[in-house]
Amino acid sequence: MITRKVGAALAAGCTVVVKPAEDTPLSALALAELADQAGIPPGVVNVIPCSRDRTPSVGQVLCSDPLVAKISFTGSTATGKVLLKMAADTVKRVSMELGGHAPFIVFNSADVDKAVGGAMASKFRNSGQTCVCSNRFLVQSGIYDRFVDQLSRTMDAELRLGHGSEPDTTLGPLINSRAAEKVVHQISDAVSQGATVLKGGKRLDGSFMQPTLLAGVTTDMLCTKEETFGPLVPIIRFETEEEALAIANGTDVGLAGYFYSQDVGQIWRVAEALEVGMVGVNEGLLSTPEAAFGGIKQSGLGREGSKYGIHEYLEVKYMCFGGLKP
Repeated sequence: MITRKVGAALAAGCTVVVKPAEDTPLSALALAELADQAGIPPGVVNVIPCSRDRTPSVGQVLCSDPLVAKISFTGSTATGKVLLKMAADTVKRVSMELGGHAPFIVFNSADVDKAVGGAMASKFRNSGQTCVCSNRFLVQSGIYDRFVDQLSRTMDAELRLGHGSEPDTTLGPLINSRAAEKVVHQISDAVSQGATVLKGGKRLDGSFMQPTLLAGVTTDMLCTKEETFGPLVPIIRFETEEEALAIANGTDVGLAGYFYSQDVGQIWRVAEALEVGMVGVNEGLLSTPEAAFGGIKQSGLGREGSKYGIHEYLEVKYMCFGGLKP
C-alpha cells in the first residue's frame, strides 16, 4: 500500500511524509530504513508514527500546511471525508482509496472448483482485512448447494488459526479487539434475523475469530450493509442476473467486485454493469502493480499503480511560445 503511493511520488520527483495507521507503524518504518540503505537522501522519505490520540492533530497539520501539495489516503470513507474537508482550505490535490463492500457473485455456469478457490483467496487473505476482500457472497440457486458444501469443506481443509510465525498458520488475529467485536456483532445480528451459522461463528482468545460461514443471509442484515474486515462469509441466494446486480450495486461504495461465470455474453454484461472500479472475472485476486487500483462512488478518488498512478503526482502545464526570431 505504501509502496504504491511512495513509488509514484518519488518517480515524479516529490518528497513524501508517511503517516502510518497507529496500529501498523512498523512496515512504514522498515520501508524508511530500506530507503536510507538504498541511498535516498535524508528528508525525501519521512515517516511520522503517532498514537491514536494524536492522529487527528497530525492529520490536521498535514492537510492544512501549504508546503504539502497533495494528500493520498487509504482508510475508511468517514475519515476520508474529514480529510477532504481539511484539504479543501488549501485546495490540495487528493487521492482517496476508501472503504469497499465487494460482492462475490457465483452464477450457475461457473466452474465451482475455481469459484471456491477464488472465494478462499479473496475472503481469507490477511484474515479478511483488506479493502478489496469479498464481503457479500451472492450465489445463484442452481449452483448454491454445491458451492456452499464445497466451500465449507475447503475451509475445514485449508484454514488454520495460529501465530504468524508458525508454518501451518493460514489465519492470524484481527488487528485489534474492536475489529473482532465488529465481526461478532455482525454475526449476532444475522443470526437474530434468521441466518444460520454453518461453520465457526465464535470469537476466540484475544482478537482471534473463527472463520465463519453464514447461510440464509438477506440484504436486511448488517453484514450485507457494512464492510466487515474479518473472516466472515455471508451467502445470499439469488435467482436472476438482474437480481444479483441490483444487490451488488445497491450500496454507496464501489471499490472491487468479483464474479464467476462461463457464459461469455453474461461476462461482458456483468463486468460492465458492476458499479466498481475493479472487477475480477473468474479471478479472486486482482491487485497487481500494472493495474489501476481505485474505486468509484464513495470508495474514493484517483488511481494508484499502472501508468495512471504517477499522474496523481504531476501537473499539466501548457506553454505557448511565440515571437522567437532565428
